[in-house]
Amino acid sequence: MNFIEVIKVIFYGIVEGITEWLPVSSTGHLILFESFWPMALSDEFMEMFRVVIQLGAILAVCVLYFKRLNPFMPSHTEEEKKEIFGIWAKVIVGCIPAGVCGVLFDDFFDEHFYKWPVVAAMLILYGVLFIIVERKNRERVPKVKSFRKMTWGMALLIGAAQVLSLVPGTSRSGVTILAGILFGVKRSVAAEFSFFMAIPIMFGASALKLLRHGLAFSGAELLCLLLGMAVAFAVSVAAIRFLMEYIRKRDFQAFGVYRIVLGILVILYFGIGSAVG
Repeated sequence: MNFIEVIKVIFYGIVEGITEWLPVSSTGHLILFESFWPMALSDEFMEMFRVVIQLGAILAVCVLYFKRLNPFMPSHTEEEKKEIFGIWAKVIVGCIPAGVCGVLFDDFFDEHFYKWPVVAAMLILYGVLFIIVERKNRERVPKVKSFRKMTWGMALLIGAAQVLSLVPGTSRSGVTILAGILFGVKRSVAAEFSFFMAIPIMFGASALKLLRHGLAFSGAELLCLLLGMAVAFAVSVAAIRFLMEYIRKRDFQAFGVYRIVLGILVILYFGIGSAVG
């Protein structure tokens, strides 16, 4: 890989690390970024790269929440261990719908939905929904302020919302947090549940992509993958901390506005380009 390609990978990792956790769609941003500044690698590899690079971002959750999610820590009381096992049980239940749909329809979505009109439409649609839901939620007091209060049905329904994120431009974190808010879950609890569900979902999605792609990488491809994951990990640590601090004081309307503006810019850029072409 030449120097320019290395710079591109670093930027890909930065984009992934920021957008995986903020409710703005990481896959959508990566697709758009590729349109502006494509990598000199095969389409087959890039299809796998978009998913597997997210492993770096997921590892940031594992590190930041290691104590919170590890029931075998000696410092935990029996009650804390029980609570952690309960969190994992709800995470697994929440991952079932997206896990099943991902295995069955992954190729279909890759073939039919990884296009700029879809990304633009989803950016705008969920941007509007964020604004509407947050304005209606302004006067509501959350009923679910901890994982203990979250029912199995809530976990399943919030997890089912992840299925929508198979469409690029949707945002897995955004749609699951939005679903949690609609069910009366405190914003910070909904965000953490979204983070935790990402662990099995993204490990599973990455394993699926790697199996389909095969493990025979060229030196350039392996460097691309490892560097992208490392950058995504480092940036994700900062992004997660920022988001958790942000939602303590603010709602998601600003992200809704960002999505709408970006969606309109995408339509203008690619629409004009198509018309001129």
